[in-house]
Amino acid sequence: MIAFWILAPIMVIAALGILVVPKPVHAALLLAVVMLSLAVLYLAADAPFLFAVQIIVYTGAILMLFLFVLMLVGVDSSDSVVETIRGQRVAAGLGGLALGAVLLISAAQLSLGQATGLDAANAGGNIQALANLIFSRYVVAFEVTSALIITAAVGAMVLAHRERTEPKQTQASLAAQRVRDFAEHGTHLGPLPAPGTFARHNAVDTPALLPDGTPSALSVSRVLAARGTVRSAPALADDIEAIRASLGDAPAGPDDGEGEAR
Repeated sequence: MIAFWILAPIMVIAALGILVVPKPVHAALLLAVVMLSLAVLYLAADAPFLFAVQIIVYTGAILMLFLFVLMLVGVDSSDSVVETIRGQRVAAGLGGLALGAVLLISAAQLSLGQATGLDAANAGGNIQALANLIFSRYVVAFEVTSALIITAAVGAMVLAHRERTEPKQTQASLAAQRVRDFAEHGTHLGPLPAPGTFARHNAVDTPALLPDGTPSALSVSRVLAARGTVRSAPALADDIEAIRASLGDAPAGPDDGEGEAR
């Protein structure tokens, strides 16, 4: 009873939060709170098998699958205002009202008595008793639930599918588009140079050096440049002169031969 009265409000608040939070990832995390709380209630009700299944299968596998799907497919807030199936909002509203009425009627018919465990049901073992109920008395409900889950998975695939309105771009078309962007907007034609290229160390605050030895502004993040943490060209020139002096390699004079200057 103590575990129920502590976890039940948390589960209700998390379940309501799933309906109101704007971000799907936050909704999935709140669903994890509901599943973990339900697992603890299973453990308190002397059902260790359901406790393990709730954590391993539902929280550890199915919920993580939800998160992977959200990260791979992506969810745009504008998708919720597009009605892909005609009349689905009205049908969803009527179904919600019907479900609410069923829950209210069921809650009104409850009678609170002394809480008891599952000693009688688990007399022959928790796993054996659960299997006996699932595959005998509730086998139809179990199979209907499995069919419902498969239908929900297929429906999610159909709703997440997007028809391609234009042909897929090839590597040649992408290269041609980069050239057009360079000619029209002056954007960089190729990939940006990596920081630290041809420098003494591979650091993000050290710009890449162009063939003439000057630093390339394209190789450093604008955030680092705004913070003033990027090493300037005079600082790099001083380092080069210091290295030459330490190696005893003085700059070539006008009287030196071409081979010595090289």
